[in-house]
Amino acid sequence: MNSKITLLAILLLYFSVNTSAQELSVEGTEISSKKNVEFNPLSPAKAAFYSAILPGLGQAYNKKYWKIPIVYAAIGTSIYVYDFNDTAFNRYRTAYKLRLAGKQDEFTNDDGQVTLSNDALLTAQKGFKKDRDLSMLVTGIFYVLQIVEASVNAHLIQFNIDENISFNPKLIQHDYANKPIVGASFKIDL
Repeated sequence: MNSKITLLAILLLYFSVNTSAQELSVEGTEISSKKNVEFNPLSPAKAAFYSAILPGLGQAYNKKYWKIPIVYAAIGTSIYVYDFNDTAFNRYRTAYKLRLAGKQDEFTNDDGQVTLSNDALLTAQKGFKKDRDLSMLVTGIFYVLQIVEASVNAHLIQFNIDENISFNPKLIQHDYANKPIVGASFKIDL
């Protein structure tokens, strides 16, 4: 029991000393292994605000210009689908109202022959209304997602991504047991 506590204390001391060595000193001058990154805590809020004002403006603020066409394609496509479904809904609704009033509609031939029944007009109205409402919801979701994406990206830009840090997972074959061993290496070049 006493040897286990001693071993645990030695391991904790070893790891605490080993992980706290962040600065090096060479001939009296200090060299920090961390780079000074300019941190702006309001940057994510600004990016989200700009994206809320005009979709894509937060991506431009983050200097991710290639994302702007994606934002406009997503929102524009969902608005187009909304407009298509709204037009079709209004078309079938107008035809149904004209038919109930006893007037000629676009789905009735000049000789009075009906190409779509009243039930078909009602079914078409319900389907296009459902699709219209769904496309409005998708438009709102895309709008909110581009705001969230701009804010998250502004957060992630502020992290220090150093070229000298690497992580390399490997799968190694054990020589004697002939079974795979999972291993990983973490490398920091100073």
